Amino acid sequence: MKPTRLLLIWLGILLGLSILLGAATALQFKVPDTMHSVVWGLLLALLLLAVLDALRLQRRPSPQVQRQMPGSLALGRWGEVRLTLEYGAPQALTVQVFDHAPDGLSVENLPQSIELRPGERSELGYRLRPLRRGHFNFSRCEIHLPSPLGLWSARRFIEATDATRVYPDFARLYGAQLLGVDNWLSQLGVRQRQRRGLGLEFHQLREFREGDSLRQIDWKATARQRTPIAREYQDERDQQVVFMLDCGRRMRSQDDELSHFDHALNACLLLSYVALRQGDAVGFCTFAADQPRYVAPVKGSSQLNLLLNAVYDLDTTRRTADYEAAANQLLARQKRRALVILVTNLRDEDDEELLSAVKRISRQHRVLVASLREEVLDRLRQSPVQTLPEALTYSGTVDYLNTRDELHDRLKAHGLSVLDTLPSAMGAALVTRYLGWKKAGVF
Repeated sequence: MKPTRLLLIWLGILLGLSILLGAATALQFKVPDTMHSVVWGLLLALLLLAVLDALRLQRRPSPQVQRQMPGSLALGRWGEVRLTLEYGAPQALTVQVFDHAPDGLSVENLPQSIELRPGERSELGYRLRPLRRGHFNFSRCEIHLPSPLGLWSARRFIEATDATRVYPDFARLYGAQLLGVDNWLSQLGVRQRQRRGLGLEFHQLREFREGDSLRQIDWKATARQRTPIAREYQDERDQQVVFMLDCGRRMRSQDDELSHFDHALNACLLLSYVALRQGDAVGFCTFAADQPRYVAPVKGSSQLNLLLNAVYDLDTTRRTADYEAAANQLLARQKRRALVILVTNLRDEDDEELLSAVKRISRQHRVLVASLREEVLDRLRQSPVQTLPEALTYSGTVDYLNTRDELHDRLKAHGLSVLDTLPSAMGAALVTRYLGWKKAGVF
């Protein structure tokens, strides 16, 4: 409980009068004795009213609070929370409300003042924006309750328990269902390459059309129907895509609001959505994490929900990526041939260990090494050089990038595919590479 501005103003007025009367007495001005009595009487009356008002405030009941909020939120996107307050006292009053959001959630439009009327429900809303993924618990709501005379304000904490989960930016994934898939992919910068050759999986028989290849003719069906019949193929479905996501310290870099790890997670989910729509099975595994997670490859739209629930609270660690151990875990679990996408941040110190692990995986699977490149490195390489410190920074950046490119070249020289991209462009780049390989039938 704390004094309000009204009580402080009255105390200030009485204190000012007391100082004024004391100064006048000290300067030997004639001041009626009744003035001193009046000031002291007002001060005692104010103190008495303040004590009575404080006692009445302590007996004043607290409002009831209910919180309405979505059970899940998307990282970086605004959501709305509604608070419903109900007050049972006979008189109306205006209170100030502040909801205690957990760390990692940014709020707008708080605190708010709202009038509570007897027997009625009052509602207010505020906006909530998650800054990190995970599980968040709301425990209480704070209300500043005024006293009947307005001299005091009590700080009450009302228990209102709720919970929500913050997922990766899945709103973009589900929002894509409202658009044509091709249209949506083109908006993301995904380029579908022209088909090279025929698909690998038989689809149906149909009449021969102009432009069809002679190799498509089914001669037995043609003889039976006495008209040219062609076989129609489609892209092979029922393939498997497995993500290997690095959760180690090198994924903790951050160029904007999202870390490299969050960008990588969003890119994996984006490609998962596309692959599942293509009829492929999608799986997921992590390494260099506190508790490594594995989701077996499964087809169907429900797999995306399973992936979201499996990775929404993933976080990076300070561990160093152990590629050999990650390769052992994957090969022990994934027996069927699949497209394995290793998402990490290749550094100049990576060499033999990474090459050995990826080559072992590539003997059984098709491997794509997707490496995140820091945006700050590109900015430093393109910035003008005018001073010695800037020259040293530029030289160090170029040397680091050259060493990194040499590692990429060594991986490519062993027949391995490498995708080097900025974090913000990784989603579109992965989908483009996947669709290109899908059309070409190379995995």
